[in-house]
Amino acid sequence: MQRDDAFLRAWRDTDARPPEAEDEDVSRPMQRFRTLWISDLHLGTPGCQARALLDFLKHTECETLFLVGDIIDGWQLKRHWYWPQAHNDVIQKLLRKARKGTRVIFIPGNHDEFARKYLNHNFGGIDVAEEWIHETADGRKLWIIHGDLFDGVIQCAKWLAYVGDSLYEFTLKLNRHLNSMRARLGLPYWSLSKYLKGKVKRAVSYVGDFENAVAREARNRGAQGVVCGHIHHAEMRDIDGILYCNDGDWVESLTALAEHADGQLEIIEWSAHMPVPSKVAPAREAVAA
Repeated sequence: MQRDDAFLRAWRDTDARPPEAEDEDVSRPMQRFRTLWISDLHLGTPGCQARALLDFLKHTECETLFLVGDIIDGWQLKRHWYWPQAHNDVIQKLLRKARKGTRVIFIPGNHDEFARKYLNHNFGGIDVAEEWIHETADGRKLWIIHGDLFDGVIQCAKWLAYVGDSLYEFTLKLNRHLNSMRARLGLPYWSLSKYLKGKVKRAVSYVGDFENAVAREARNRGAQGVVCGHIHHAEMRDIDGILYCNDGDWVESLTALAEHADGQLEIIEWSAHMPVPSKVAPAREAVAA
């Protein structure tokens, strides 16, 4: 509880950093959108790509920014406190965007479920909500939800989810050692978790079941589409007439969902927009959903 309170203070505190810390890279144009969705940042873990996320936040502008859950990894923070300056900088940047006129809406996920105690509250200009209906510029209604409510493991066997999270943390450490060896051999970064998710039939089936369940519920709610996160798999496709959008994650994929001024949606892979030296960044692996 004490650590949760420490985090919530970060949302309320005003930014004391000097104005020069806000200087932008003028050599790179600002990208402007109507709406942006990001999720699964997992701040508070070594796997969080905070510097890449800061680069994204500094070089994009939007009218509305949705934080679609697992922004803070409360599960791992309870086991081991990890909060470097870069993670605090992300929070301060989000607060600064809210102060400058961007509407920021935070929809908690399972890893930051403690924030669900503060639904319908506002912290530093950031609204906390359980879910949201967003209307695109071309009139489509999108249901916004993190997605953990459609995860059978989370809902029916939460103890198993905690065990899996601990085992996954071990896998991440192993993968960091493997990639350290690969780097010495001049080989590129390789994601163990992505490989396993793609090869294990049960994992593929889990993703498919999750996507179908979320799409069905969006239809039941009268929406034309759904935006979610949770499974760390960015995708945008039609499921029985419902537009399913997953904005991915910021521990490995570095992806976001964007709405343009005309209502067109696209998945942005930010690694393709970063300076070449920074593309080597993923020396750490993804965090379990």
